Amino acid sequence: MIWSPAAGSIALLTTGGWGSAMLVGLARSLTIALGAFGLGLLIGTAGALGKLSGGAVTRQALDLYTTIVRSVPELVLILIVYFAGADLINGILTALGQAKIDFNGAIAGIVVLGVVQGAYSTEVIRGAILSVPRGQIEAAQAYGMSPWLALRRITLPAMLPFALPGLSNLWLIAMKDTALLAVLGFGELTQVTRQAAGTTKAYFTFFFAAGCMYLLATMISNLLSRRLEARATRGMAHV
Repeated sequence: MIWSPAAGSIALLTTGGWGSAMLVGLARSLTIALGAFGLGLLIGTAGALGKLSGGAVTRQALDLYTTIVRSVPELVLILIVYFAGADLINGILTALGQAKIDFNGAIAGIVVLGVVQGAYSTEVIRGAILSVPRGQIEAAQAYGMSPWLALRRITLPAMLPFALPGLSNLWLIAMKDTALLAVLGFGELTQVTRQAAGTTKAYFTFFFAAGCMYLLATMISNLLSRRLEARATRGMAHV
């Protein structure tokens, strides 16, 4: 009798295909998070370099971008970027006499979350670059390295230990932010969980299972990030 509630919950997850559907939703969530994190990393690297070495107009534009993204809630930004972006692109296509297009949910999710991630990555990477001792960069210049060669061989490897803690946190945020895509109707983990709970009325069972899936993914991510940080800081006294 004690185990009957647990047995009932397991039965709900293993019958009707809901358990496998949630696993597919988790895979979709992780795929979008990985794509958004990668896109955000590219945007962040470009944004950090633009803030540090760009012209006045570039720096002001990047300041505006990071300020807006960090000030407006992620859900509002997702809705703005998704719907406004779709309208803008289809408006341009219509003006050019082309047919409107339907946006793939996964690609749209990656782009939307990538734009949000990019603003935070910009500040994380900028701070990490500023943490690199100036003498190392001056030494590279003294050896005749070009700016891009010094960036690739000196600045980026040296700033990695300073950036990893912040970037690891952004990866976890990217995973959690995929849940916001449920408002767009995309079948990631949260959306599938809502459908399963609404159909079976077993809200606690399915949302608890979804929470455990997110927790497991977070624990694995934390383990990998700690190993990566240990490797990046190997031989360094203090970071």
